[in-house]
Amino acid sequence: MLRFKIAIIFLICLCCTPALLAQSQTKKSRAELEREKAEIQKRLLEFDQILKKTAETKKVSVGQLNVVNKQLQTRVNYINTLSREVRLIDTEIRETENKISALENDLKNMKEEYSGMIYTSSKLNQGMTMTAFVFSSSTFKQFYMRLKYLKQYSDARKKQVEQIEKTTAELAAQRENLETKKNEKQNILAQEQQQKQQLDKAKQEQQGIVNSLTKQEQDLRKQIAAAKKQQENLNRAIRAIIEEEIRRAEAEAKKANSTATRSSGSSIPLTPEAAALSSSFAGNRGKLPWPVESGFVSRPFGTHPHPTVKGVTEDNDGVDIQTTPNANVRAVFDGEVTKIFTVPGYGGTIVVKHGEYYTMYSKLKVISVKSGDKVTAKQVLGQVYTNKDGVAEVHFETWKGLTPMDPSIWLAGR
Repeated sequence: MLRFKIAIIFLICLCCTPALLAQSQTKKSRAELEREKAEIQKRLLEFDQILKKTAETKKVSVGQLNVVNKQLQTRVNYINTLSREVRLIDTEIRETENKISALENDLKNMKEEYSGMIYTSSKLNQGMTMTAFVFSSSTFKQFYMRLKYLKQYSDARKKQVEQIEKTTAELAAQRENLETKKNEKQNILAQEQQQKQQLDKAKQEQQGIVNSLTKQEQDLRKQIAAAKKQQENLNRAIRAIIEEEIRRAEAEAKKANSTATRSSGSSIPLTPEAAALSSSFAGNRGKLPWPVESGFVSRPFGTHPHPTVKGVTEDNDGVDIQTTPNANVRAVFDGEVTKIFTVPGYGGTIVVKHGEYYTMYSKLKVISVKSGDKVTAKQVLGQVYTNKDGVAEVHFETWKGLTPMDPSIWLAGR
């Protein structure tokens, strides 16, 4: 008998578990969607602010096109998120409708059972009231049994009424919940429609900018050629700085009787402190904070096609991050400012050493540190420069020894 009861309990739990897991998964999905929506809305607001500042110059530029392109991509993601939310609400509506149907069926059965209980009791008591039925007993034992029956009958009716009231309340709550979800779905659909309209508007704006830039192709080609020379000058300057650092480290190691060591694959002799810093930097790959609080990668690392001039590619040993004017530029990790210099086209430039790793921050109009300063992660190094087109953009590079690396694999995701 005990085994039978345990088996029944196990089967009940087994039947309930999928439903509970489904509810838990739905709640988790809703929470993830809400977080995703909030992040996308935050990003769209950032892009709106950047575009507004860029457009103030009244001059069409590649920077303006970059913002619009990013807006388009993010708005498409937003629309997809809203569509997923609608599908999720549809699932919740179906689940709620099933609950309502089950509750209505339960309520109907309970009311029928309650009516049957009263009818059966009336038949058994031959139309007498319960009190008369008890006091019509012919013996004390019969009186006691009828009294006991009266109490059991009263308790059963009370529990049945409570269950009917509870089910009725639950049914009303589920109906209200269903109405709320239907209204929520309509609101999401309205948001989705609004976003699609804004997307169409942004596409028209994008096409207008592309058409305008196409007419400026000759000037753009000159700008691309000039930018290429500026990038080469910047790379030569950085390489010279790191080579000087290596020579200094080797001289100091030799002077200290080679107490410094080279880490695996390192071209730079490192003191124990520098080796620890280098290892810590490497351990934070993919987790480093961005050099600016808001913005997006407008020019990625490596070789990529120009956004409007066909057949032309651009090379980049770092990433360019478009942000808002006067934005603070921050160190991405603890380190030491090893050099501050200026390169035409890149403005103020800061090189920070992190053991055998280096990070470089260019296109600064204000510099708040000096060579030799120890800096910490997120410490302000200066402010970004805004060019004549209204584009505020910081150029950021990461190097390991004399090898430039893709900064996007080091920065935390956005």
